[in-house]
Parts: sequence; structure tokens; C-alpha cells
Amino acid sequence: MPLQQRTWRVYCLRLSHMRYKRKRDKCFWTMARSYLHDYMPAIRNLSGKTIETYKQSLKTYLRFLKEKKNIEDELVSFEAFTRDYVKEFIIWLKGQGASTRTINLRITSIRSFLKYCGQEDFELRGIYESVCQIQKLKEEKHPILYLQPEATAVILSAYDMNTQKHRRNRMILILLYDTGARVQELADLDIESLHLDVPNPYISIIGKGRKRRNVPIMRKTVAHLNSYLKEFHPSEQSAPLFYSMRDGKPHRLSTDSISLVVGTAAKMARETCNAVPENVHCHLFRKTKAMDLYKNGIPLPFIMQLLGHESMSTTSGFYAFATLEMMSDAINKSVPIIGGTEKLWKNKNAKQALYTLD
Repeated sequence: MPLQQRTWRVYCLRLSHMRYKRKRDKCFWTMARSYLHDYMPAIRNLSGKTIETYKQSLKTYLRFLKEKKNIEDELVSFEAFTRDYVKEFIIWLKGQGASTRTINLRITSIRSFLKYCGQEDFELRGIYESVCQIQKLKEEKHPILYLQPEATAVILSAYDMNTQKHRRNRMILILLYDTGARVQELADLDIESLHLDVPNPYISIIGKGRKRRNVPIMRKTVAHLNSYLKEFHPSEQSAPLFYSMRDGKPHRLSTDSISLVVGTAAKMARETCNAVPENVHCHLFRKTKAMDLYKNGIPLPFIMQLLGHESMSTTSGFYAFATLEMMSDAINKSVPIIGGTEKLWKNKNAKQALYTLD
């Protein structure tokens, strides 16, 4: 190839690289905003809290770039999302005292963002695949905490029936346990969410990603709900199920208010029952319901559907293991009685039963 032609080709390649680099430099912020403000809420239909978690992960990575790599915000491009940089980011997070779970969440968020970028611009696919080669940190699995039956019973009956507010609070606790709902899901319930006059009563719950699921409820819960509706919603057909009165008007209870109801009930129950743990929160009711179902032999797919998990791995990761109590019962049932009995194969009647056609 003549020198002049080779020089021209090198020049074109460099120009193409410079244009591509400027394109990536420019489009990082555009893609990041599109990912957080368009793709995640509109296409993925994720909740505001979930989107905020992903946003915080990206902000943390940008802080790492600024503090450790001296890359200011206006200079950030996809060149800063290399495999080596992400590995250094993990080490930096450890130095910041981040837990294993938090680090894995940050990695997942970055992967998700780069996957979106690779789908929007095929030239960025290589960056995503390179970062995917980084393994998440191994998390030590701990048995999940849940309430023992005696503790559950005491907490559910902590509020007496003497005042209207207490009757409302008891209904909140009963429904929180029986449905296994998240606190936000419970706060979002309306009267229309209840389906009580059907052969198999259920409640329609709007979960993460605005996905609807139907959760069956016990007959006792139906009776409690009918009494609650007569008192709190005597004529209304459309209203928040749980509310408080302010300025003479009903206002939907917030998640903080429901958490306060749970915390107060636990504090009262702890005075009479030592089995009630110190830190009782709304999500503990969800775990307790799931473990109660699991210990009673309910298949994991049913528990997955009740909890609103998107994948079986999420359900099995939390609940698909034998608790100490379950293992102890299984071991005791499997051990033969020791001493005081004749060997079965030496028993005359047993031998006769084996060798007969009757």
C-alpha cells in the first residue's frame, strides 16, 4: 500500500475513533437520564423507591470516579466503566465500610445500566459484557428471623377493642399478617381491593412494578373485615381502607403510621410475652407468614405467588431452607427407639407375617 494511502487510512481511523469517543462522552449523561427517568418507570414499571436505589448506586460510582480517579462529572464517559475500574470500585466500597449486600446491590445496578446502554447502542455491548465477568461477592446466608406462634398471637391481640382507633389498629395487624403484604402494599389498599362475597375471599394487592396479585384470606379475617367496614366505611364504595381523620377529612395512613402501629403493639406485647423480640417491624410479619406456610408444607410456588416475588430464586433464597426447629423434629422422628424392645427380625409373629400369603 502506498505511503500516502496508508497515511490517509490511519487519519480516517483516528478521526472515526475521536468521533466515537466524543459521541460516548456526550451520550453518557443522556443515556443515564433516559435510563432513570424513562426506561425504568415507563418500560420496567418500577417503583420510585427502586429507581432511587439504582440512582444512588450510579451516584456512588460517580463519587468514586471523582475521588479516586479525578474524573469530574463533565468528563465522565463510558470509558470510565471498565472492568478494572469497577473492580477498584468494589475495593473502594469495602474501604468505605459497605456491607457485602450493599456492594452486590451496587454491582447489580451498574450492570443493569450498562445492559440498557448496550441495548440502545450495540457498540457499548462490549463494556456491559466485560463488567458482567466480575463476580458478585459471596454473601453469608443467615436463617431469617420470624415470630414464634406465641409471639404472633400476643402482638395481634395487643390492642383492645375499647376504642375506635384500637379496633382499626388491630385490623391493620391482622391483615398485615394474613396477607403477607409489604407495608406500602397495605397502605395502598382501597375498599375496592376487597373481594369478600365470593366462594374464596381474596384481596387484590398492587405490588412492585404495579403488578397485581390476588391473595386469599382466612374466614376469620373476612369476619373481622366485615365488622371493620360497617364501622369505618358504612356507606362508602371508594376510599382508602385504612385512614386517619385530619381537619374533619379522612387521609390515607402512611407507611410510617402503620410502622408506628406495629411498633407500639410489639412494645405492649413484650410486657407479657418474653418471646416477642426487640426489633419488630412490618416486614417481620411478611417473613413470619411465609415461614408459617412453609413449615406447614405449602409448596414454594404458592408462597412465591402470595409474596409477589418475580422469580423462584428470590423465594427460595429467603425461605427454602429447613429451620433448626424443622430439622430437630425430622431428626427425632427418624431415630429408632433405643433399648427395651426386641429386634423386629427376631420377633416370631413378625417373621410369620412376612412368610404368609394372607
